[in-house]
Amino acid sequence: MQKLFVDYIGGDKITLNEEQSRHIAKSLRMKKGDMLTLCTGDGTDYGCMIEEITKDSVTLAVCYEQASNTEPSIRVSLFQGVPKSDKMEDIIQKCVELGIYEITPVLTKRSISRPDEKQAKKKQVRYNKIALEAAQQSGRGIIPKINDMTSFKNAVNSCDADLKIIFYEGGGQSLKSLINDDVKSVAIFIGPEGGFEKEEVEAVLNIGGINATLGKRILRTQTAPVAALSAIMTLTGNME
Repeated sequence: MQKLFVDYIGGDKITLNEEQSRHIAKSLRMKKGDMLTLCTGDGTDYGCMIEEITKDSVTLAVCYEQASNTEPSIRVSLFQGVPKSDKMEDIIQKCVELGIYEITPVLTKRSISRPDEKQAKKKQVRYNKIALEAAQQSGRGIIPKINDMTSFKNAVNSCDADLKIIFYEGGGQSLKSLINDDVKSVAIFIGPEGGFEKEEVEAVLNIGGINATLGKRILRTQTAPVAALSAIMTLTGNME
């Protein structure tokens, strides 16, 4: 069923906002009696039936609620070196679809794109909208958060995952050797187009991180996080 995220569900009736109502009525051409799923982003799905529908207003009746079964069993956080142009938008969209928990854009020494504070805030609004749309499209139970753009030092200091992995073209361990049932959260560090400086790799290793590989080929910055996340989800049984 079509899924929409809403701020609050407080009873057995809910009226969608104007934007969502128009999407339901005009884009999806749904009608009275059709079912859809609402979610507040806390992992609970609400099955709802359309009771009244106009081009600007849709009223739903809540028929049942259940825990979302689409969230992965492992929490993966992505620390992504800020890439050029709109590559970050593609990274966010694909990673949300695959089950990422949160994404932090990181300014590394080799990041070419360096938006100022005003530009970064504008980008973050856009990024969170992309995350919302991808979460709805893929049926997620949460909307993954896109954090504020930050420095590499702050990213490393804020990382508290069970397993911390940095992917570096210099080689490293295989993901298969690192992922096991005891790992409940993973942080992955992906560099921008030029990769990481050696001292950045060492900073992650100094907090208990591990250098890992995605194979013998060098992947683009927008390909690496998708490949890494797909592999992690497969190894943990979340692609079955």
